[in-house]
Amino acid sequence: MVLLSSSCANVPSNGKQTSERAAQATDVISSSGNIARAVFRATAVAAVRQPVTTFKLGLVTLWQRPREIIVGNLPFDWPSQAALPDVPGTWQFEKLLDRKHFPAAESGSLKWLVDGPGFFPEVDRQLASATRSIDAQVFIFDNDDIGVRYADALKNRAAQVRVRVLFDDFGSTFSWTASPATLGEPGFVPPSDMEDYLTNHSKVKVRRTLNPWLACDHTKLFVFDRRTAILGGMNIGREYYSEWHDLMVRVEGPVVGSLAREFNRAWRKAGPSGDFALFRKPRIFRRHKPVTEGIPLRILRTDPAESRYDILDATLLAIRGARKRIWIETPYFGHDDIVSACAAAAGRGVDVRVILPASGDSPIMDAGNLATANTLIRAGAKVFRYPKMTHMKVMICDGWACAGSANLDTLSMRINRELDLAFSQPAAVRELEKVVFTPDFRRSRRVELAETESAAAGIAETLVDQL
Repeated sequence: MVLLSSSCANVPSNGKQTSERAAQATDVISSSGNIARAVFRATAVAAVRQPVTTFKLGLVTLWQRPREIIVGNLPFDWPSQAALPDVPGTWQFEKLLDRKHFPAAESGSLKWLVDGPGFFPEVDRQLASATRSIDAQVFIFDNDDIGVRYADALKNRAAQVRVRVLFDDFGSTFSWTASPATLGEPGFVPPSDMEDYLTNHSKVKVRRTLNPWLACDHTKLFVFDRRTAILGGMNIGREYYSEWHDLMVRVEGPVVGSLAREFNRAWRKAGPSGDFALFRKPRIFRRHKPVTEGIPLRILRTDPAESRYDILDATLLAIRGARKRIWIETPYFGHDDIVSACAAAAGRGVDVRVILPASGDSPIMDAGNLATANTLIRAGAKVFRYPKMTHMKVMICDGWACAGSANLDTLSMRINRELDLAFSQPAAVRELEKVVFTPDFRRSRRVELAETESAAAGIAETLVDQL
């Protein structure tokens, strides 16, 4: 179970931590009880509340996991893959996405929030200015000092506005057992359960997304007054506040209405009625507004219970259509179809560059990244190591870009629930290049082929196929 969560959460053993750091995490007895209850909710409770989702995810898991092992060990001739005729970033590519029934583009404006100093002050501003509602969905709502600080802020605001918090049961529960790399205030005692902490003596409403078949909801989405949304890769906790390199984006405009409906759907499904709540019509119906302001934005999802693989399908189309460049920054890169598509692009002369963390939060995923780097470098791509943990999930293919919560691994592409935004407006793509790729290429070190040679690469690649 920890193995399947390792590409999504920092879950080191407290037994290997110093006594000073271990005190910053939930004690062993409380952790064991929390995990046992999460497992019960993922099995018995999920089967009762979400029978349709449990059945669908069971079929997906039983098919996708062996499929990835088989595909990953089949020989492929990546240099022979020809480019698709529609170039990402052009109107023809957008029409291709329309013909393939991807979600329609809606208008909105973007502001990039890089690292904790970019994201958390913006959250502070939005928390202070909200007048009607605050909705927050994260994979991890940690119980460290940063998690408690924002829990207190939400509790304070709940006296004036509606506050709803939705977090993933497994993601958060396992995270509560792990200490951050940097220490908080001396003497800080973490709450054993953040749901209890958030709801104690407050009006905050809290729900957990369940985990049938160990699948997670990896979405990070904040919506304030249905007028401003923030989404991307960051959760609530010290790793994201001050330790990791990461990215969020603030969105305003008509598209926020659809993002609010995405939250509402997840909230209803996480309630006591589960799947059955979705049979009732929501109070607000989805209406696509024409793109009259801002730029066209597409909401892309991975949601196997809804048979949605927008992120994987759009990513592969963009990579296979690229003529000039494919720039990627991701913490976990192991999905075989995407690796082979990038290798094929490098073989036909596309400038393929990938930024990976120098040292990530999972040794298994680090080994898998090394195997991916070996394949890509042999194909002619350039692979870079960012000097610390980069948790960004962002890509530019020619003039098309995509960013959000999804890693380039099997979990994000096929099994977990994810949320990305895609766009091709030239100025917005240039801005993303300016704030992310230009500085990160400069800070990163290029990886040589010899560094990726490993006797355990085959084993690591097979393990990563499951993550």
